[in-house]
Amino acid sequence: MELKTQVMDQPAIGRALTRISHEILEKNKGTDGLILVGIKTRGVPITERLAEKIADIEGVSVPTGEVDITLYRDDLSKIDDRKEPELKGTSIKENLENKTVVLVDDVLYTGRTVRAAMDAIMDIGRPGNIQLAVLVDRGHRELPIRADYVGKNIPTSQEEIIVVQVEETDEKDEVSIFKK
Repeated sequence: MELKTQVMDQPAIGRALTRISHEILEKNKGTDGLILVGIKTRGVPITERLAEKIADIEGVSVPTGEVDITLYRDDLSKIDDRKEPELKGTSIKENLENKTVVLVDDVLYTGRTVRAAMDAIMDIGRPGNIQLAVLVDRGHRELPIRADYVGKNIPTSQEEIIVVQVEETDEKDEVSIFKK
């Protein structure tokens, strides 16, 4: 892969997450009944950052969780049959019944990851509603899914790849476009 351009640096990511935090609070009129759930892998640290920003703004800790979509993927049969899929574990300690679940991920692309995450959430409980927050929306949807909160819209071609790196897993904060 060849680096085409860097589109977000650490300060830009921080500003986007601050804005998303304010938008979540505004749309939900505060934190009552709110749960943030990160889609593994990079959605989890983004979720934790959003929870920290919300706590700074409101003075309230919002419950967080993480969801592993491995077994809910619609392309599981295309993955190498000889290996078992690697499960990373789902951890949601809160009761989801009638709560507002904000699913959080790094990039929204086809919508298939979000669909899988919603299936996983529904197996755990029945939230009052599910909202979606993403750092980057790159377009090219295959399913009728849209984000409620977007850090940055980055129109891309099918020959491009968005790479999100976060300090917690990649030792730096950066969003870049690469050419396949």
